[in-house]
Amino acid sequence: MRILVIEDDRLIGDGIKAGLQKLGFSVDWFTDGSQGQSALMGAPYDAVVLDLSLPGMDGLAILRQWRQQGQDIPVLILTARDALEQRVTGLQQGADDYLCKPFALSEVAARLQALIRRRHGQLQPVLNHGPVSMEPHSHRVTCNGEPLTLKSRELALLALFMMNPSRVLTRAQLEEKLYSWDEEISSNAVEVHIHHLRKKLGSQFIRTVHGVGYTLGGSA
Repeated sequence: MRILVIEDDRLIGDGIKAGLQKLGFSVDWFTDGSQGQSALMGAPYDAVVLDLSLPGMDGLAILRQWRQQGQDIPVLILTARDALEQRVTGLQQGADDYLCKPFALSEVAARLQALIRRRHGQLQPVLNHGPVSMEPHSHRVTCNGEPLTLKSRELALLALFMMNPSRVLTRAQLEEKLYSWDEEISSNAVEVHIHHLRKKLGSQFIRTVHGVGYTLGGSA
């Protein structure tokens, strides 16, 4: 899942980015409000972490503009603990959730995962497809009831497929979700990750649609 973080406090922003990346998220981080506002148009983000006090353009103005443009991306706002009016205004302007500073990274990740599941119509915390079950919040994956160990990029790729079980995803779409702007991507990176998933989940679990991309195989 690809996350846009707009936070001008470099200590907080760097901590969020590094922590979410360790949990398998792809993260782009901006410290300027105007740059962050424009960034949403440049990549297919799954959710946004938005501070409200920003240089260039404040968070409420960014949020208001996005909603006026019809952008329905989930937004998690960050506020000071005593900024009740800001929190209420943010929710009224279209924010989906909020967190007060200071916060635990685990709670940021859990709230983002909940917002992303809701956007995909996945109300249950466990994703299921055929013999495979996945708990994105704990990174627990089982196949036929047996636990599997997956690397972070494999986990992110599996979550993408299981949240879009009937869609054919192109290689370009998968790359955009798996990698941030500051990461280099080898020409066959997606194919390598899919190959490793097939070895662990079965050769038919991910199906190649020739000339188009990849999709989940039959769930039977």
